[in-house]
Amino acid sequence: MKHNFGAGPGILPQEVLKQASEAVIDFNGTGLSLLEISHRSKEFEAVLDEAVALVKELFAVPGGYSVLFLQGGASTQFALAPYNLLPSTGKAAYLETGVWANKALKEAKYFGEVEVIASSKDANFTYIPKDYTIPADAAYFHITSNNTIYGTQLQEFPKSPVPVVCDMSSDIFSRKVNVADFGLIYAGAQKNMGPAGVTLVIVKDDLLGKVDRKIPAMFNYQTQIEGGSMYNTPPCFAIYVSMLTLQWLKAKGGVEVIEQENITKARVLYEEIERNPLFKPVCAVEDRSNMNVTFVMENAELEKPFLKLCDERGIVGIKGHRSVGGFRASIYNALPITSVYALIDVMQEFAESNK
Repeated sequence: MKHNFGAGPGILPQEVLKQASEAVIDFNGTGLSLLEISHRSKEFEAVLDEAVALVKELFAVPGGYSVLFLQGGASTQFALAPYNLLPSTGKAAYLETGVWANKALKEAKYFGEVEVIASSKDANFTYIPKDYTIPADAAYFHITSNNTIYGTQLQEFPKSPVPVVCDMSSDIFSRKVNVADFGLIYAGAQKNMGPAGVTLVIVKDDLLGKVDRKIPAMFNYQTQIEGGSMYNTPPCFAIYVSMLTLQWLKAKGGVEVIEQENITKARVLYEEIERNPLFKPVCAVEDRSNMNVTFVMENAELEKPFLKLCDERGIVGIKGHRSVGGFRASIYNALPITSVYALIDVMQEFAESNK
């Protein structure tokens, strides 16, 4: 058995993989593969409609917001958010909490002034800045809710005088959020929602149509809304698997239930990291992520032997990002707590043999 702690594309529920594999051969008794049916068919339109409805239900999306399933990954949204929301003579405020936040603010500079109002770069992004003022004259305030590389997470979202734009790629549907507190939420699917290839966008309708530039159709949120996420051929398979994953989440009891599971998984793993003499955490306690648990060894020479033992025990994907080293255990929604305990067992076994 493999225990998949990979940071992304991340683990998906086994029943979702089974359903998706069957649909590749014969989708809902049509005699056709999901990969070859028309996106304009009533069968696929039903899939898209249900995926949108599940997002609205699970996240309690209020009226006045549109839900989109788009191509290009969250990295495309780094540009599309300012393209659609930042006037050429305006400015946007950004909180810099990691590599992805940095890439997002760099993209925004193509469209207007960018003010980085706070950054944790001084400590290699091991904490979330707290004391900052959001400028009231900004078009929007951009944040990254969870930082996969560094293992930090905004445990509370800031109150903002301007619309909040949030990249939730690595913790979407892992905890309850109040969508009404945001102007735009976007998230690549491949951490908690589905496979790579589709990106969820939840946008407040009245924010659109206010910039003074012409926006090409594919990059215009309004065009995508009017086209119902089907201005061009959508990523049908990725949307279908996302729908199945959202069905799985609903059947478990929804976001409220999975949030408690995630809290428990993170708690027991952090407790072991702090208890075990060979390991130590790296992030500020109050900012630790419940999705990506980062840690290092007291003796770096033991890293390779530990990874070897993990591999032998079926623990995969815990090697830290190449830019920071150490270890990263990604404990997304679909990872069962039994896998967390399997990792803890290996950590304890390794500590016993390296006293």
